[in-house]
Amino acid sequence: MDKKLRVGIIGATGYVGQRFITLLENHPWFEVVALCASPRSAGKPFEVACEGRWKIDLPMPEYVKKMVVYSTDDIEAFCNEVDFTFCAVDMKKDEIRALEEKIAKLETPVISNNSANRWTEDVPMIIPEVNADHAELIEAQKKRLGTTRGFIAVKPNCSIQSYVPALTPLLSYGIEKISVCTYQAISGAGKTFDTWPEMVGNLIPYIGGEEEKSEKEPLKVWGKVAGDHIELASEPVISAQCYRVAVQEGHTAAVSVSFKNKPSMEDMIKAWNEFEGEAQKLDLPHAPKKFLQYIEEDNRPQPKLDAMYENGMGVSIARLREDNIFDYKFACLSHNTLRGAAGGGLLTAELLCKKGYLTAK
Repeated sequence: MDKKLRVGIIGATGYVGQRFITLLENHPWFEVVALCASPRSAGKPFEVACEGRWKIDLPMPEYVKKMVVYSTDDIEAFCNEVDFTFCAVDMKKDEIRALEEKIAKLETPVISNNSANRWTEDVPMIIPEVNADHAELIEAQKKRLGTTRGFIAVKPNCSIQSYVPALTPLLSYGIEKISVCTYQAISGAGKTFDTWPEMVGNLIPYIGGEEEKSEKEPLKVWGKVAGDHIELASEPVISAQCYRVAVQEGHTAAVSVSFKNKPSMEDMIKAWNEFEGEAQKLDLPHAPKKFLQYIEEDNRPQPKLDAMYENGMGVSIARLREDNIFDYKFACLSHNTLRGAAGGGLLTAELLCKKGYLTAK
């Protein structure tokens, strides 16, 4: 790429926005040129707007410190500065839907970390290794919006990215039923232990809306493009429980699964170890070289040991064994603010750039 694309980040002062900032420093294709947040942060240098609120375990990059933050109330001026934007803003869902569609109609593509548009029929919800072909939906969306280059693409819920990738190489065996329990880090709520001390040594057996997302979103990810929408996968049936646990980074999933054609454990491990998605084939800058790893040790995966596998962009699987009710059970782990959130959004942008959907204005 001769010239880097100009990138904006909406919700730049939040946890995921901060992740985007650190990931995009020195990116080979993209350059952050504009930051946007709520009106209370607008007009301030980023380091001032974010004073006392920097949550990432890396120092704030120098390149953003003096950038003056735009307001979501002045989105036109922000869009004039960028070729496309990431969106990880904390607003009500109807407000986010309206904001993202307005940006798209300003001919500025949006790569969204938010859930607001995940069920908009012509908005692709992409895990680059799993359903890169869903990008085809963008053309139908642009026709509806009346745009030539503006569109919205979203990434799925962060927790399903711990287990959907592990199940994807097994779909050919006819997955019928899945029971999954996710144990989700506090960073998924935008928190640290300093800001949420009551989570120390604690567990909360409820995360609002999370179980519904975990049961339904995989069916869109595994669905097929049907003109101007995704035809949802008709199976498997998924039952999910979601817990918030005293972990800073890394979502763990305990998965039980039944098949129409039960594979051997050796076949499953082979499928995981050999799996390669479109992101690997295209050699995207943030694609893990080996997306899935199977670990033999019984006491893995662990967030402290495995969340940063492949720089936080890979998925770790372990503890595969026979199940008394289902066919098999196993554990999965992914880094929720890297693979699950900002990193997944960035990898989606790299995929769409490579496929020609993201270009300079």
